[in-house]
Amino acid sequence: MRIVENFFQSFLFNARFITLLAVLGALFSSMVMFIMGTMKLARAVAIFWSQITGAQDVAHGSTLVAMFVSCVDIYLFATVLLIFSMGLYELFISKIHPADQRHPALRLHWLRVSSLDDLKSALGKVVLIVLIVWFLEKSLTIEYNTALDLLYLGVGILLVSGALYLTHAGHKSATRHTEETPAEQDRT
Repeated sequence: MRIVENFFQSFLFNARFITLLAVLGALFSSMVMFIMGTMKLARAVAIFWSQITGAQDVAHGSTLVAMFVSCVDIYLFATVLLIFSMGLYELFISKIHPADQRHPALRLHWLRVSSLDDLKSALGKVVLIVLIVWFLEKSLTIEYNTALDLLYLGVGILLVSGALYLTHAGHKSATRHTEETPAEQDRT
């Protein structure tokens, strides 16, 4: 019976390698998004070049800004996929060691993933930034015809500001909590 139990535990432990499919899929998707963002950036630079050489009308300035903001959006999403890929690998397969394996303190702080909550927190922050950039991109391309449209824009800006404030306040509180010594934590 012990042999069957050992075999099953070994099988179950090695089943974690199935997450390599998600790791590789997210990594490949990240690379595709980085390439897509770079291609869009190249198109934006070509438009800019044609504007400064006089080959194209300057009226496309707002389009150019929207294209650059869209590139940032694409790069941020590619970063989300990269962080997800690296985080899953660290959680289920093995730690990703920096160049100097003897100094774990050199590990990038955003790559320190010790639980699914850490991974969700890191991803949540980047997703919030992606949404903010997406909001900026959309606010640049929408036509504001009425006062109500401007009110909606103002409310949207207020909500984005509130989300950033809450994220920053939560990060400060978590940092302060982890920096307290055990004696300080016992007093609170």
